[in-house]
Amino acid sequence: MKKIAKITIVSVLILTVGAVIALKENKRTDSQPETTENLKALPLLIDIGADKCIPCKMMAPILEELKKQCAGIFSVEFIDVWKNPDKAKEYGIKIIPTQIFFDAAGKELFRHEGFFSREDILSKWKELKIDIEKKQE
Repeated sequence: MKKIAKITIVSVLILTVGAVIALKENKRTDSQPETTENLKALPLLIDIGADKCIPCKMMAPILEELKKQCAGIFSVEFIDVWKNPDKAKEYGIKIIPTQIFFDAAGKELFRHEGFFSREDILSKWKELKIDIEKKQE
């Protein structure tokens, strides 16, 4: 009986030490070095839709292109409300796709419902005083 208790205690200690080491490693890999690029807040375009919605599918390549071409100017995020229904409620979504433009501080600047072309998105950013010319040349 004493032997089983000792084995159990040793096993628990080994598992505890392993868990502590794993948590420390996880924190080390999750943290990014603080650079000015990481600290710089960018305006954000959130497109809220669904993978199977036809207008949403039409917007997907536009959003991917903007995400690459305008990196460092504004961020682009897609949220699938069929996979994340709580997000639809959080953003007050009535129709998909809906695009929401936020400034760097997170304040909503503009909202559009339905398909929104690349040109319309870029025009809206210009109207909202976001300088997109430096990356578009």
